Amino acid sequence: MKTLITNIKALLQTEKEEARNKVSGKNMASLPVIEDAFLYIEEGLIKDFGSMKDFASGPLATLAGNPDVEKIDAEGRMVMPAFCDSHTHIVYAGSREIEYIDKIRGLSYEEIAKKGGGILNSAKRLQEASEEELIEQAMGRLEEIKMLGTGAVEIKSGYGLTTESELKMLRVIKKLKELSPLTIKSTFLGAHAVPAEYKKNQEEYVKLVIEEMIPMVAGEGLADYIDVFCDRGFFTQEETDRILMAGVKHGLQPKLHANELDYSGGIQVGVKYNALSVDHLEFTGEEEIKALKASDTMPTLLPGAAFFLELEFPPARKMIDSGLPLAMASDYNPGSSPSGNMQLIMSLGCIKMKMIPEEVIHAVTLNGAYAMGVDEELGSIAHGKKANLIITKPISSYAFLPYAYGSDKVEKVIIEGKIQ
Repeated sequence: MKTLITNIKALLQTEKEEARNKVSGKNMASLPVIEDAFLYIEEGLIKDFGSMKDFASGPLATLAGNPDVEKIDAEGRMVMPAFCDSHTHIVYAGSREIEYIDKIRGLSYEEIAKKGGGILNSAKRLQEASEEELIEQAMGRLEEIKMLGTGAVEIKSGYGLTTESELKMLRVIKKLKELSPLTIKSTFLGAHAVPAEYKKNQEEYVKLVIEEMIPMVAGEGLADYIDVFCDRGFFTQEETDRILMAGVKHGLQPKLHANELDYSGGIQVGVKYNALSVDHLEFTGEEEIKALKASDTMPTLLPGAAFFLELEFPPARKMIDSGLPLAMASDYNPGSSPSGNMQLIMSLGCIKMKMIPEEVIHAVTLNGAYAMGVDEELGSIAHGKKANLIITKPISSYAFLPYAYGSDKVEKVIIEGKIQ
């Protein structure tokens, strides 16, 4: 299949010369753009792109009259890479709006968890649901986020909390990889919370994760990554260290939930194990920034969760100004961030964390791709990368993308060269 997009008002996040795997510090304020552009797709990949002036005088000009080439006139519209959402929990059974009401009435996230809500509530529901029910619900969510512009998504387990149910979740994610056109990565998060029956003996649950779950997950090849919720009230720095070590021994690269509720030491443990990303990071100080600067780990912010839980937002401005790269993801889940709308995440980055439009675009495209290990094939407009693209509605500038926070700015989504 061949597709030619012409008269693009602005082609965003282009890499004509030197390929980048991420964008850091002050470079996040600069966005590569080609105005009045074209883009040519062949066999699901980006074959060529450039200015319309170059197109008119170049060898591809004959494509305009080729009946075998699908043509899209994008006049007044912008084209950019589809979003890479590197942190979600979208395999779950049912919603948790009752807890939402508890939150409105003043209960904290931890208080809701203590009364049987939170992750343990989702775990109970998931354990009772069939694989078929979970697949059907998750496919609906994948379709929703795809049409809002997401082309790649990482999905975590962690609502099973028993060996059987964790494996069930990961098998569901494996099936979603087959059914959905999106690029999907899977993460084993058995250490998401401590089940009620282990509350007085957390060490036994840690052993279960290390000695039984990890070997079985790795043995079946069900996960790309391993994750731990290292934070106050969940898993300690020492427990996280042991779980990640076991995961690495079984070939699972770490990612990490860290420093959402307090200074947990999670960022430092993630860096120690060369984690692909450390996520949340509401509590990030000088020591954490120093550790991240000396690493290849991508700091990933989840402003949807901070917004929904009314937490203090991560110090994005301080992190970028110190020279760090930043990714942003939705944390789509039923309890703390029930939305996978990456357009809203961009707006929260600007409104609540004082990031500029160029920075948030980097954070949800190329840096998001890096945070889920797909930067070589997604996240930017580059020769040979997958044609996962967004064509916007007619908009005045790319700053309109985060500015119009309540509007859907996406007109068309292209996944591997196919209009969805």
